[in-house]
This record gives sequence, C-alpha cells and structure tokens, in this order.
Amino acid sequence: MSRPFLIAQISDPHLKAGGKFSYGVVDTLGALQRMVAHLNASVPQPDVVVISGDLVDFGRADEYAVLAPVLGQLTMPFYLVPGNHDDREQLRMAFTGQACLPVDTTAPTLDWVEDALPVRLIGLDSTIPGAHGGGLTHRQLAWLDQRLAERPHSPTLLILHHPPFITGIGHMDREPFANAAAFERLVGRHPHVERLLCGHLHRPIQKRFGGTVINVCPGTSHQVVLDLRESAPAHFRLEPAGYLLHRWHPEEGLVTHGGVVGDYRGPFPFYDARGLID
Repeated sequence: MSRPFLIAQISDPHLKAGGKFSYGVVDTLGALQRMVAHLNASVPQPDVVVISGDLVDFGRADEYAVLAPVLGQLTMPFYLVPGNHDDREQLRMAFTGQACLPVDTTAPTLDWVEDALPVRLIGLDSTIPGAHGGGLTHRQLAWLDQRLAERPHSPTLLILHHPPFITGIGHMDREPFANAAAFERLVGRHPHVERLLCGHLHRPIQKRFGGTVINVCPGTSHQVVLDLRESAPAHFRLEPAGYLLHRWHPEEGLVTHGGVVGDYRGPFPFYDARGLID
C-alpha cells in the first residue's frame, strides 16, 4: 500500500461503573469519551486503535458493561490486551466475538495475533492474577517465538500492558517484570519486531530493548507523577490525557508521535503574506 498505515495507541482507561470517579477525583469515563471523540475526528483518521491494558479499575462485569459501548463508538477497529486491573474472564465475556481475543476459551492467557493488516500485531497477556507487576511465562515465550518465526519479513508490533524494564519511578518498580531477560533475548532474535507498545506507567517513556524500541503510552486520564526516587510514593497528577500515533510506511518505516487531548488555543500560522510572522 502506498499511503501510511496509522495505529493509535491508548492506555489505562481505568473505567468505573455507576458514575464513580477513580480514586474519588478522576472522571475516567468522561476522559475516555473525549479520547474516542478525538480519534474519530482526527484527520487523517487512525486505521486501527490498540489499547494497552487496565481497561477498567477492578475487573468487574459492571465496569466492562460501561466500557464496551464507549469503545464501540470508535469508527475504526480496536484491539486490546488486559492489564493488572483487569479480569481475564470478565474481559472475555464483555468482548465475546472481538477479533483480537483467542478463539480457544480454555487458553490460560489472552494472547493473540492479527495478520490481516499492513503491520502484524501480536497481543501478549502480561498479567499475573493478584499482582501489580507482570511478566510472561516460559509457555508464552515459546508461543511468541513460534509466531515471530512464522513471518520473519513482516513488520510486527508487540502489544502488552507491563513494560519489561526498570523505570526509576520507585513504586512502579517494586514488582519487576518476570522473565524480562529471556523476553529481551527472544525479541533480539527477531529483527522484524518494530516496537513493543506498553502501558501501565501512565507516562510517555521510551527504551531500547532487544534491538528494537519500547514505547510506553500515557494514560487517557491521569498520569503517574514523574518522581525518579526509589522512595517515590504511589501518586498521580491530572496532567493532560495523552496517546501515541504510530505511522507505518513500507519505505519510510515506523515513526511514533505523541498526542494530547484537550481544549488548547490554536492552531496559529507561522507565516502570513509577508513571510515569517514577526
């Protein structure tokens, strides 16, 4: 295809039911509705949306019942993975028939592959029930190795909730990613992996990993405080909602842009009829 293929990434909606605000102060439903409206109105519009986990706040059926119709308002296909706030079975039931979820309902993790796009997407379920941190099992790593080997010339994005590295933000590092070193070695054997797309950290963060790059997406509502101390407490701020827009072109490669959602003045021109505005 000659035109670019656009993948919007959003993360960590943390939706609640009954109109409740997360942590008593965050209107996560309103924030997600604004994000959906923003993506739908974008020019050019993203071709697909990926959502990198923590879809709801407590993994309850009533929360997914609020989430599903909001995501259903997207005018483009969407793909999702669970985060540590999600419940696999409740998520599966809420999105029955969603193309990105495994057909095998007995599968222990919600890992999936999308092969029908210009960029191959592989979703990985990095959740560990009852834990804040995440990881990938040896079984998942073997499965991923096989999937990557199937199409060694297809540009591929790996989508998972937990970033497999230490951030420096103390409270987010207390449960390190399980099997991170083995995961990095595996990715390094497959140079067609263009990016790892992660959430969980509620901040835009990048890191080299296995010969490629990890892009961590900010949250759709609240952001983790940027506090690079080992003693950093678990605090957040109501900083602007953010997302990432990944632009793929077969000749130009993958470029990632950061975007924000909100009402800001502009746009204003740099030039008028006389040239650069003084």
